[in-house]
Amino acid sequence: MQAVSFELIKKAARGGARRGRLHTPHGVVETPAFMPVGTAGAVKAMLPEQVAECGAEIVLSNTYHMYLRPGELIVRDAGGLHGFMNWKRAILTDSGGFQVFSLGALRKITEEGVAFRSHIDGSRHMMSPEKSIEIQNALGADIIMAFDECAPYPADRSYIENSLARTTRWLKRCKDFHKNTETQSLFGIMQGGVYADLRMRSANEITETDLPGYAIGGLSVGEPKSLMYEMLEVSVPLLPEQKPRYLMGVGSPDCLFEGVERGIDMFDCVLPTRVARNGRALTSQGNINIKNARFERDFSALDPNCDCYVCRNYSLAYLRHLFKSGEMLSSMLLTAHNLAFLQKLMRGMRLAIEEDRFAEYKNKYYAGLQA
Repeated sequence: MQAVSFELIKKAARGGARRGRLHTPHGVVETPAFMPVGTAGAVKAMLPEQVAECGAEIVLSNTYHMYLRPGELIVRDAGGLHGFMNWKRAILTDSGGFQVFSLGALRKITEEGVAFRSHIDGSRHMMSPEKSIEIQNALGADIIMAFDECAPYPADRSYIENSLARTTRWLKRCKDFHKNTETQSLFGIMQGGVYADLRMRSANEITETDLPGYAIGGLSVGEPKSLMYEMLEVSVPLLPEQKPRYLMGVGSPDCLFEGVERGIDMFDCVLPTRVARNGRALTSQGNINIKNARFERDFSALDPNCDCYVCRNYSLAYLRHLFKSGEMLSSMLLTAHNLAFLQKLMRGMRLAIEEDRFAEYKNKYYAGLQA
């Protein structure tokens, strides 16, 4: 018996969009869904209760960061991530692979795994498929990810081929090592860069493992968006229809629409929280830079079409003042709005799919950007 199961509720009459429901040990996740990122066991500038209030039913936490600090055994003894961070709903942990491979000169890849130096104190570590699963088992997330190599863009074909083959071998090791199948579900990750035939090869290899869900990795790593969409059109149909499909590292509104339209069920990204800390807000009329001088005496809401707590209670002028003054409340309020905005967008997509008007909903959103 698997911990997580997927219920496909409805497919759009046109295009690949689909409405589903992810059943986890910590509640139901309505899909398509956007997962806020809590890298170190916290969504930056937000209380867990606020994250739930904005509509998030699942969050992502980072294996690499939690392993280095405070250590997975401390988290385990605190009741796992759910108890440690006081989050009652579902959690997904990434494998740590993306962070390890991002270390550049600080890491070395072998068949065993990746030897690396900590970005915190320079200490030496080895992250293997087995170690990644061991850490994630201790963290206790509902969904855990296989250890893979997220190849860079651009990369030549031979590099991608070798990387893909190693990722497949590592996936089998992850599955063999993972024992907590009744409380944690392991998802595999498709790789293949921007080569359609390699994406097909990866899909064939990872689906042989018959896991509860599959992710598409190695996209949104610097390639043009048009190329990412092209790869999605190749990749998504290769994954089982009755299992969830997760596009890793994507969270801008346009990419969410395009991903959902092509059949993606789950997304995650640091974008809404990161840009908030830099004074940017996502709105129905496009991105707003709160530092702009034109907002100095603008006492209207951040987004006239948003009913979140921030838009109901604070003006553009006040938000600009907070940011210019270096007040931490600026990050808190802009983050709260950005997450609420994306959750509302996803709710709208789900309803639109149910009512067979996804294309109209998407077109209305883009029209609002041009208004």
